[in-house]
Amino acid sequence: MNINGKVALITGASSGIGAATALKLAAAGVKVGIAARRADRLYALRAEIAGKGGDAVVLEMDVTDPTAIERGMETLIGSYGSIDILFNNAGVMPVSEIDRFKTDEWNAMVDINIKGVLNTTAAVLPHMIRQHSGHIFNTSSIAGRKVFGPGFTVYSATKFAVTAFSEGLRMEISKKHNIRVTCIQPGGVMTELPEQTTDPEKRKLLDDHRTSIRFLDPEDIADALLFATQAPAHVNVAELFVMPIEQI
Repeated sequence: MNINGKVALITGASSGIGAATALKLAAAGVKVGIAARRADRLYALRAEIAGKGGDAVVLEMDVTDPTAIERGMETLIGSYGSIDILFNNAGVMPVSEIDRFKTDEWNAMVDINIKGVLNTTAAVLPHMIRQHSGHIFNTSSIAGRKVFGPGFTVYSATKFAVTAFSEGLRMEISKKHNIRVTCIQPGGVMTELPEQTTDPEKRKLLDDHRTSIRFLDPEDIADALLFATQAPAHVNVAELFVMPIEQI
């Protein structure tokens, strides 16, 4: 499937997987709406995309705020006229054990990892339904397939929710509205996620794990997404489970 000239919205685009995917899609001729809260990084990314001949618009957006998402959608549609690809990629992973009672961090994971996906999907889906086409990607995790050791419980719960929502969404809208849905489930990727952990013991655990095996690069996940977008129109790559070769 030719994606040149298509329009994409990428949340969590200020770093990591989101930024890498914006660059990959733009290089393939996709017009990208790059969305996140850190506007300075988005403008730097837009300049990088433009310097390579791509087309991007900055959308300063908090996925926990439906009003901010609607404003971003108005800017995106006003700039490019449509939306063909949504990448729900914004997420956080502050790791701590339950009996540390870091409830603010639990709520942040629920608000961003789950509600953020729902909020953005709700804003984008009417446009895709009207045009009877589109492709929605949701970032889950290996932690959305199995629960890791102590500290990952709430994070895993949010990612299990994303996995379940993705499959249910595919069942409801793919045949009815010709909209493909793909759930991406990465293993270890070199991103900023560990930096969000405030528990010193768990932060050391995460840092040690990053040096114990060869993690994926964000570009590896971007390549997987690009593969799914370019599949023939009658093909829905429903899940992409992408792991470092050394991770068990």
